[in-house]
Amino acid sequence: MSRTHLRKFSRSETTRAEAFSDGVFAIAVTLLVLNLSDPPHRPGGLGRALLAQWPAYLGYLASFGYVSVIWLNHHQAFVRIRAMDRGLHAANLFLLLTTAALSFPTAVVADALQHDLTDTDARTAVALYAGLAATMCLSWVAFYHQMARRPELLDADVEDTYVRHGRLRSWTGALAYTVAGLLGVFVAPLLAIGVFVVLPVFYFVTSEGLPGGRDGSA
Repeated sequence: MSRTHLRKFSRSETTRAEAFSDGVFAIAVTLLVLNLSDPPHRPGGLGRALLAQWPAYLGYLASFGYVSVIWLNHHQAFVRIRAMDRGLHAANLFLLLTTAALSFPTAVVADALQHDLTDTDARTAVALYAGLAATMCLSWVAFYHQMARRPELLDADVEDTYVRHGRLRSWTGALAYTVAGLLGVFVAPLLAIGVFVVLPVFYFVTSEGLPGGRDGSA
């Protein structure tokens, strides 16, 4: 088998990876909305029951925002990627793994906070969410690590700061979600929820990159 044939076998176009990823993102946001339901209530009590499940709305807002900026930044990444190898496929699948799982801690947080805003279950729930969200940020670190290792997979005109800024934003997110989890466990769960809602806004605002260069990551 020739060296040229081996090289072609080890790389592939990005089309299938992008299509599969978009499908996962679409399913992920659909799963989030399934956590919103008609609450049990007595006749005349629908309004109070709907208001009582406000943690579910807040969780949906935070998670939808997070998946949205993941999708946006994922698109920004693939604008710059011209070919995929096995390592980059693996990093992309790791990213999709964490994204698809986000509906689980979202539902756990919503349920726990509806029962009590400060008890052990609420603190455990926000720790679970923070842990998965931080892991999702680390999946981006792995994604950018693969691009740094194989720059030949990127377009020739990619910004010099792209990978470096992508790593920085990813590590910042991992640290921020970890701190949010610690605040939720040791101080107040609602503090963590506030961070969960605000962080996607940061990633959206910086989706075109940090000052001094354009990039996209989460």
